[in-house]
Amino acid sequence: MDTPAKVFSKNPSDSFMDCLSLGKKLEKLNSQSKLKVDSSINIAILSSSSMNGIKEVLIAKCSSSNIFANIHMGEYAQYAQDILDNKSDLYSFNADLVIINIDFNSLAEDYGYRPYAKSAKERRVWVREVSNILENFANEVCSRSSAKVLLHNFEVPIYSPLGIIDQKEEYGFIESIEDVNRNLRNKYKRNNQVFIYDFNGFCSNLGKAKIIDSKMLYFADIKVKTQFIPDLCSDYFKYIQSLAFKTKKCIVLDLDNTLWGGIIGESGIEGIHLGPNPEGRSFLEFQKYLLALYDRGVILAINSKNNESDAMEVIKNHPYMVLREEYFAAIRINWQDKVANLKSLSDEINIGLDSMVFFDDDPVNRDMVEKLLPDVTVVDLPKDFSLYSSTLKNLNYFDTLTISNEDIRRGELYQAEKKRSNLLKNTSGLDDYLRSLNINVYIEIANKNNISRIAQLTQKTNQFNLTTKRYSEENIQDLSESNDFQVFSLRAKDKFGDNGVTGVAIIKINNINNWHIETFLLSCRIIGRNIEEAFLAHIINEAKAKSVESIFGYFVDSKKNLLVKDFYQKNGFTKFDSDYEGDVWRFKTKDGYLYPDYIKCKFL
Repeated sequence: MDTPAKVFSKNPSDSFMDCLSLGKKLEKLNSQSKLKVDSSINIAILSSSSMNGIKEVLIAKCSSSNIFANIHMGEYAQYAQDILDNKSDLYSFNADLVIINIDFNSLAEDYGYRPYAKSAKERRVWVREVSNILENFANEVCSRSSAKVLLHNFEVPIYSPLGIIDQKEEYGFIESIEDVNRNLRNKYKRNNQVFIYDFNGFCSNLGKAKIIDSKMLYFADIKVKTQFIPDLCSDYFKYIQSLAFKTKKCIVLDLDNTLWGGIIGESGIEGIHLGPNPEGRSFLEFQKYLLALYDRGVILAINSKNNESDAMEVIKNHPYMVLREEYFAAIRINWQDKVANLKSLSDEINIGLDSMVFFDDDPVNRDMVEKLLPDVTVVDLPKDFSLYSSTLKNLNYFDTLTISNEDIRRGELYQAEKKRSNLLKNTSGLDDYLRSLNINVYIEIANKNNISRIAQLTQKTNQFNLTTKRYSEENIQDLSESNDFQVFSLRAKDKFGDNGVTGVAIIKINNINNWHIETFLLSCRIIGRNIEEAFLAHIINEAKAKSVESIFGYFVDSKKNLLVKDFYQKNGFTKFDSDYEGDVWRFKTKDGYLYPDYIKCKFL
């Protein structure tokens, strides 16, 4: 039975008709139970205009990342009824993402034709009223659902009745539409449930004069030409990918003719192209864009066939080298094949191959990696070096809905990890090494400062995750406010630095006698230091202090979390039950529990 990604790989998806056909095929296979779906997402689309074909195209786009999209299409121009009726199909569908696409003309009425029939003051009132309408729709969805909301802004017109002097007005027509968009952006800047889709930017990018088919607009109320619907769906997919936990973590880079022009082994440090000149400028710019991704938390690594000393001389000493050694979490410069190096990098950085994006100018290397390591995403770099930066900017693999402090500090965290590894190599034994780290653990109840990071960890952590349950920020917020749950975060710190929030436990309180550990996870960064034992001890001590008799822990096999299959057994729990979902373990609090004395634990 094929997966969505497998079906995608076998079918063309370049044009609207290709995507339409692929989407229909995937829908049919799924309805016939002939599609192996490991990851799915519910998407509701509400629109003021006709959206024919968008459902199938979006299904096709999602399949590229092995996601099957269940899509609810609201009735034509019935968005208000769908949103305001608590019993509508929108809410029974239980969407993960609600896309609200309300066109300017559907709300503008005569204002779009005769804006200057209103005074400047009346135009300002109109802007506030329309902004409020859009905000109320988004807020209604948020109040009735935990779904993320993607709200379109308005396409800013290129036409004004006043023509070129529109901008001279006290409060011009075009300025008023820009203000609607500005109001929406400012309203939801700090709201993690509502996101503003820049439809105006989408139209500008493709060309506002080209995007509308006037005949189809009048005859079928279709605002976007069908040929551009795949582009619109690609933009939507940036949000969907993040919701489905399919974002990538690491860029693995070749060196010769990738980070610089020329071959270092032949040309030497003075002969390669890198710098503010015609031959080297594209590589300099490419490195700057990579550094910007590093700054927001994307991991960088090197995989290059070269003499290490030659390549490292450039990295350390070339005057225009932007990406110095400290920006790379791991480096493989040798004469081994790229596949072996990618596996080794994956092990060292402690991330899956499916989190890696590979850049290499050599099509032979790219083809080998694609065939032998299908989990690695291989970028089809153009032959023209000047297109490297635009290729990088157009990738959507790293888009996320939130960026935590831990993400921003990721480069610093990996440098600290290198120091820990060096210390381990120079310490006589593991116990002495762990004691020398001076580990401090801080445990805290979920609050407004850590909820976003807690949700992120549940979405991204796989190896040390007992049940691999995924939660949105809204889910964590609800659980933290419930009397039936306790949500804890863990922050680990040692002499090399603060790892940030790297652990989560979610406890369900069934009754006064029993607690159930529904989620217990640690980031891979802190595995191997017995920090999990301090975390578990805190839960047990909390339960014991509240006269809870038994704690039940669950293990659900996800194929990626075999590392923790025996976690409860090793920590004094006894097997209680097994079912089709997994194993249930029990710990009696009267037995007590001790954790390593070299870890200092504090409850905040």
